[in-house]
Amino acid sequence: MGIFDDFNQRAVVHSASLDWLASPMPGVERRPLDRVGGEVARATSIVRYAKGSKFSPHVHTGGEEFVVLDGVFQDESGDFPIGSYVRNPPESSHTPRSDNGCIIFVKLWQFQPEDRTHIRLQINKMSAIPSQTVGVSITPLYKDKHEEVSVYYFEPNTKMSLSVPEGAELLILAGELQAQNDLLQKHSWMRLPLGETLTVTAKSNGAKVWLKTGNLSDVSNQIKRIQAAS
Repeated sequence: MGIFDDFNQRAVVHSASLDWLASPMPGVERRPLDRVGGEVARATSIVRYAKGSKFSPHVHTGGEEFVVLDGVFQDESGDFPIGSYVRNPPESSHTPRSDNGCIIFVKLWQFQPEDRTHIRLQINKMSAIPSQTVGVSITPLYKDKHEEVSVYYFEPNTKMSLSVPEGAELLILAGELQAQNDLLQKHSWMRLPLGETLTVTAKSNGAKVWLKTGNLSDVSNQIKRIQAAS
């Protein structure tokens, strides 16, 4: 299966306009953003857990990264309310569920195979630091030699340009951004190919944005690893 699988092209998905698609587990639905592969896939999705739904115990061979957008996600390691940022590295395992329902933004098979770092953060409890752009502050979430993940806070009507030589993707957590001809609203997602420049302007209500840079330089190797595991 291929969904926005040409990583040389800019991709924009307004996820709120998509239908929910059933997953293999009852009560768990998803809105695919990009995907390479079948059930074992390099995938970026919005996933909704109905009240009381759960997955069977499983291993994330290629790793799992997610942000809780609504409700409370749970597994045997604890409860993760809205604003949680979690990285479950390759070969980690868990039994995910949601007693009262939740929505998460989730990325699968996008880790370096040697990564074994677990991350558990509460974005809403973290402070932000000023950026080099007036009106934009940043909460760093994760950084290694391959990628950097942060939340950017835009004051109303602020413009920012950021060079992304190794690609980038962003998800609007709140507010709105104008990105060239695209108006990105809550839960809109954008992916930029290698060598582009991200130029955005916050609308009158400002914006809160999850942003990952540097992660697309290894896409071909990620796909090879998925193919080997399928």
